[in-house]
Amino acid sequence: MRKHPFTGITQVLAVAGIILAVQRVAIGEGTGGAGKPESSAAHDARMKWWREARFGMFVHWGLYSGLAGTWEGKPAGTSGGMEWIQQIVKADTDTYARAAVPKFRPKPGFAREWAWLAKEAGCSYVVFTTKHHEGFALHDSQVGDFEAGSILQRDLVKEIVTALRAEGLRVGFYHSVIDWHHDQYAYALSKQLPHPLKGKPYPNGARDHSRYVQYLHAQAEELVTHYGRVDVLWWDYSAQDFQGDEAWRATELMAMVRKHQPAIIMNNRLFRTPEAGWKSMGTDGFVGTLDWRYGDFITPEQHIPDTGMPGIDWETCMTMNTTWGYSEHDHQWKSSEALIRNLVDIASKGGNYLLNIGPKADGSVPQESVDAMRAIGAWMKVNRESIVGTTASPVARPAWGRITARESKQDTTLYLHVFDWPKSGELTLEGVPNKIRRAKLLGGGKLTAESRNGVICITCPPNAPDPVDSVIALTLDGPIVRLPQAANP
Repeated sequence: MRKHPFTGITQVLAVAGIILAVQRVAIGEGTGGAGKPESSAAHDARMKWWREARFGMFVHWGLYSGLAGTWEGKPAGTSGGMEWIQQIVKADTDTYARAAVPKFRPKPGFAREWAWLAKEAGCSYVVFTTKHHEGFALHDSQVGDFEAGSILQRDLVKEIVTALRAEGLRVGFYHSVIDWHHDQYAYALSKQLPHPLKGKPYPNGARDHSRYVQYLHAQAEELVTHYGRVDVLWWDYSAQDFQGDEAWRATELMAMVRKHQPAIIMNNRLFRTPEAGWKSMGTDGFVGTLDWRYGDFITPEQHIPDTGMPGIDWETCMTMNTTWGYSEHDHQWKSSEALIRNLVDIASKGGNYLLNIGPKADGSVPQESVDAMRAIGAWMKVNRESIVGTTASPVARPAWGRITARESKQDTTLYLHVFDWPKSGELTLEGVPNKIRRAKLLGGGKLTAESRNGVICITCPPNAPDPVDSVIALTLDGPIVRLPQAANP
């Protein structure tokens, strides 16, 4: 897997068809990938599978995984993102590579283990890091040598994609537009974006950021042309003082991706403006508006919006402990109860849950993550229909739990996720005047339900079938009229 030297990239991009014409694509309504405006109907069709998926697995894995949160024999920290360890210890790229590369040795078959775990957990899609901020690419790239082909003589992206597809999972690529390794990445152009050498002169003299952007586009094009269908491209990330077309030629980058992958779904992190769904640099600094020119969905990080974002596609990404990349020092694991209830909470508000695992250097998944994913999977095996393919609750959030919904012209099924089982033996639901058709416990049996003065009352067994979340499927006659104040509670 020998590389061609990184020269003549402008010509390479031109041959690939990334010319000025793509910048003139009419994107006021979003783009469908063929250089034409995308109608709302086409946009909805493209987003359909993603909106129904509700649950995906995130994977942060790279050279940092081998360091495991340790630098020169000492913990770089006991909490927080250890995928940022190079930034934390302020290591230059050569020092970092000497320490990290020898420790990163993926075992055979690691990708199959990931795919099996995602499938067992009930995930519909997997998004994994093709390149994080450290700059190491997991694919066999022809436009650089800090990548798996040159260093490991393997194409790790191909191995992962093949394994995911074998399990029927949708495939997503996380790709960082920040690059701490590339010698033309001009980190001084932003005061907000992180870099290990922030505040120091460029060690190799003046930098031409446009050359880095050419490299970024070339590697992205490899990813969307060499691995078949790609379902999601999860960009990361921009700053308020350096973003979009100025920083990454983002409009052109997105057009190139859509040219090769017309059905792909992309997030909003090539930009950092209110039009793109951002109000600040904080991970919770999002707003509930999004112009399709800047991405298809908003990405709250480590945060679940209290009332969802009505009319906007969004996805909460979250860690199981406090770090995205593996750390041997972080033991602050969330309970499986918390993770299941997060999934339910997010689905009840119309969002997706992208839950992260941080594999070790050899690709093996920490046992705590394996156990948590299997616990979610056991719950999903019984209650999957209450999550996948459902919509946000059309009624106000109840005190005892959450509600998801599945509607048709003939009837509506409300999935009552009961976190706090009624001690009285009766569960009540207000504000639903529809006629009751039937009620049942998922994984259990029929229940008695009746309407009393506009309040639905369901007689329940004395003990909760599931101490984490027992789900009652309540089927009602016809659609429920959504009141504005009750939407997406």
